[in-house]
Amino acid sequence: MKDFFKYLTISEADKNWGLSLNVAGRASVAPETIYPLPEHPSGYYFEWNNGRVLQEYQLNYITKGAGILEDDFGTFQVKSGTMMIIHPGIKHRYKPTTKTGWVENYIGFKGKLADHFFHQSGFFTSPSVLHLGYREEIIEVYRKIYELVQKEEPGFQQVASGLVIKLLGYMVAYQKQNDFKGKRIESLIRHARVYMQENIEKSIDLKQLATEHFTAYSYFRKMFKKYTGIAPHQYHLELKIMRAKEMILTNKQSVKEISYELGFESIHYFSRLFKKKTDLNPTEWRKKVKGGLHQNDF
Repeated sequence: MKDFFKYLTISEADKNWGLSLNVAGRASVAPETIYPLPEHPSGYYFEWNNGRVLQEYQLNYITKGAGILEDDFGTFQVKSGTMMIIHPGIKHRYKPTTKTGWVENYIGFKGKLADHFFHQSGFFTSPSVLHLGYREEIIEVYRKIYELVQKEEPGFQQVASGLVIKLLGYMVAYQKQNDFKGKRIESLIRHARVYMQENIEKSIDLKQLATEHFTAYSYFRKMFKKYTGIAPHQYHLELKIMRAKEMILTNKQSVKEISYELGFESIHYFSRLFKKKTDLNPTEWRKKVKGGLHQNDF
């Protein structure tokens, strides 16, 4: 890809969308080069001694070389495959090492959706850097964003915002994968998920399952929830409810029979749990869904 940068004008409609791009660019900084590059506007340019504060998020993916990032969160070493995360209102500065230079790919954006992903979702446990390694799929996202901002066709901001969210999704996925990479607990979690899927109709002793694999249940539960986003017992119940929906829709069995077949303690517990998950009891859900299907038949 060729080097370029472009600063964008944001319309009111773009702002109301929830996430809009302010800038995108790529720069190959050769060794022994003065940095930052002097051609950027005053709002983005900074001197090392003073640093800068932006009013947007920036994701700067380094694909070659090495350097350093300093901000209010600390000092971080940057290498090829590092994603630098710049937060609005946070003073920061970064630069490549003189001997290596670097290749940077960056986007700047803001909006309510950006605030949600970074501060309310709880996904980003590392505030300033993620060491992702060289990822072709991430480079491809940047490339598509570059194509959009260079053409600036109608609606490009909305398409680009989707790509930014896709990029954030990759970052969260890789962050989670790094937490489990090479650890025995990942194998146990995968085994437990398959075991629960194959035994939806049974009552499973998850504590015994952990013990059989020489793992404390408290640690297994904590790591299972971190891996899947849901505790193991709730995960099994969710599987039961999904199977119940399928059976209610496709079978002629009574609610009592379905409850029994899925291993629930009583029809009352099953109905209460089903309503908690769907806002309707099983009978109401069957009437609503089957009624909707009949209305849409051709």
